[in-house]
Amino acid sequence: MARTLVTESGVRQVQRRTVALLSAAQVFGGIGTGATVSIGSILAVELSGSSVWAGAVATVMTLGAALAALPLAALADRRGRRMGQLVGLSSALAGTAMIILAVVAGMFVLLVLGAVAMGIGNAASLQARFAAVDLADPERRGRALAAVVWAVTVGAVAGPNLIQPGTVVGQTLGLPPVAGPFVIAAAGLFLAIVLLFAGLRPDPLLFARELAARQAAGGGHGPLPAGASPGVLPTRKDGGGSLVRGLRAARQSRQALLGLAAVVGAHAVMVGVMSMTPLHLQDLVVGPGASHAGHSASSDVLVIIGFTISLHIAGMFALSPVMGWLTDKAGRTETIMIGYSTLIIAVGVAGFGQSSTVSVAVGLVLLGLGWSAATISGSTLLAESVGAESRVVVQGVSDMLMGAAGAVGGAISGLILSAAGYLGLNLAGGLVGAVVLTAAAVSLMARRQASASGSVRG
Repeated sequence: MARTLVTESGVRQVQRRTVALLSAAQVFGGIGTGATVSIGSILAVELSGSSVWAGAVATVMTLGAALAALPLAALADRRGRRMGQLVGLSSALAGTAMIILAVVAGMFVLLVLGAVAMGIGNAASLQARFAAVDLADPERRGRALAAVVWAVTVGAVAGPNLIQPGTVVGQTLGLPPVAGPFVIAAAGLFLAIVLLFAGLRPDPLLFARELAARQAAGGGHGPLPAGASPGVLPTRKDGGGSLVRGLRAARQSRQALLGLAAVVGAHAVMVGVMSMTPLHLQDLVVGPGASHAGHSASSDVLVIIGFTISLHIAGMFALSPVMGWLTDKAGRTETIMIGYSTLIIAVGVAGFGQSSTVSVAVGLVLLGLGWSAATISGSTLLAESVGAESRVVVQGVSDMLMGAAGAVGGAISGLILSAAGYLGLNLAGGLVGAVVLTAAAVSLMARRQASASGSVRG
């Protein structure tokens, strides 16, 4: 490694390049997620022949992400961020190929397997935000993380809107039109893999550890990055952490449990409603029972679905810096309450306005905003409410449970949609939101009563 890289300017140069590469990779890699989310439920119904399986794609994607979270983290811990990212994105690339084959061959099983592989890629994308702060100075850590999150927004929002161009690509290649968007997604993932393979050198995590070791040995070569102290970036010995250990640490604090409930509940509601919205929009535009009759979605319907999901994803990520600011200024618990209040309003607008594409779109935007507020504030509260020695394990458990909640929400949502309709699905989401909102309000009142000085903040 060149001597200049261990000077202050050298470390900052590596950090800037790292953030730029991760951001670019997230833009290209996020296209596949947006496309899969937008038309996954429609493909599931067409290939399976039953609306009962409508939530299968969202379910297995989130389940795949949940199951891959700790293994990918353990891999990155042993081999560096670059390896963890490459394995995750390569899995997603294989997933797009399986989905294309599923459409061509009409095989529902291949669609499910492809969605699982896409979920593994999603887990890697989530972990990219941690790679952005390995070498960051303390005062720039938030901006580095926010840059990668915003890049996720660009890719994920662009994905659904490539559905119509994708149909042209599919027809040009002699494929079914609905397979075209996944060809574009595969090209984006390939570019992301090439960028990270060639450019993410030195690896930010391994480089940070090298600097920490030199600092500890008295080498004094340049500044020690904020995330690189020996106590912050240890090499994991337990294969990524223990579910039991993480839950035990979380149970020791009521605030940690509230933060965990906020993150898990918001994700379950968001995935449940969002994953069934494309199917509802298809029935709304084409006619009641269109998806149940096995009709293929027209290009006009796909455009409406893509635009709606794009707005929803923008609501999830585009205002994340604002939600972080609100979490710091208004308070953790207070922002959780704001997030869940927004979620309840969102399902009300979408559910009771189910006959209008505009109302559904507005509801989906509010759903994204509520998820953003609840997730950011809940994650912050969780991290602050456990000891430093357990923080990484608890955060890993949080990611796993978040993914599992999304998987359960996606699975149950198809059954609820079949039995109670789109309104019933939204009302079920509102019930979950009301439970967590009540718990947050009780916690806030209890803390205010217990602290006359009012110095303890949620």
